[in-house]
Amino acid sequence: MPDVQSSNLTSANSAASSDPEVTEFIAKFLDRLKSESLKNQLQLVEELASSGEAGLAVLMRFLLDRQEHPGIIEGKVYQTLVAAESTTAQTFLQTHFPQGIVPLRSDRGVDYAPLQALLAQQDFQAADRLTLEKMCELAGPQAVQRKWLYFTEVENFPVVDLQTINSLWLVHSEGKFGFSVQRELWLAAGKNWERLWYQIGWKTGNNWTRYPQEFTWNLSAPRGHLPLSNQLRGVRVIAALLSHPAWE
Repeated sequence: MPDVQSSNLTSANSAASSDPEVTEFIAKFLDRLKSESLKNQLQLVEELASSGEAGLAVLMRFLLDRQEHPGIIEGKVYQTLVAAESTTAQTFLQTHFPQGIVPLRSDRGVDYAPLQALLAQQDFQAADRLTLEKMCELAGPQAVQRKWLYFTEVENFPVVDLQTINSLWLVHSEGKFGFSVQRELWLAAGKNWERLWYQIGWKTGNNWTRYPQEFTWNLSAPRGHLPLSNQLRGVRVIAALLSHPAWE
């Protein structure tokens, strides 16, 4: 049997097939992906991604088994397959997840597929811009034209749409970004906005973080750093977002 310890997964470069050794490899790591802590799961996904077609076969099988309830680990697996230079992986995604892993529900007919695509590619800066565009689309033609939101428009957002946008950010950022994360930090800060700005990296000293060059557009950013929530227009918009019934 091949050595399939996580420390040397790269030894398992044989293509996934009916080979009993590969079958055993897939079964072993499927079990680990489903049972270990989130931290270990995330590390294991990276190790599997570097182990060739057998590792990718584990990730594809895992995603099929868990597609009904996409979460942080499922998002990481999906992103890994998107980035994989594998014809098999790309065909698998096109066949089973043509629009991505998060269900794109909207009560107002807004298409969130482009946002999911950007987030899956970890293009957080473009995804942030598109998030505002989609929220303006959600608010209506006047908001689309002006390119920013009134807090009263946010208050009237459908629960389903805000939950979809939030899930996209949460699932594709290893749980680091999203309105629900910002809300959690805001509540923990006693709803103190100044404390929140510093904690999520929107302010340093007396200075606001400058857009876009001073923001961090990758997972090294502070938790809750993104999306920006139109923060340069004061607290009313983000207050409406974080107080929305979508999180109750």
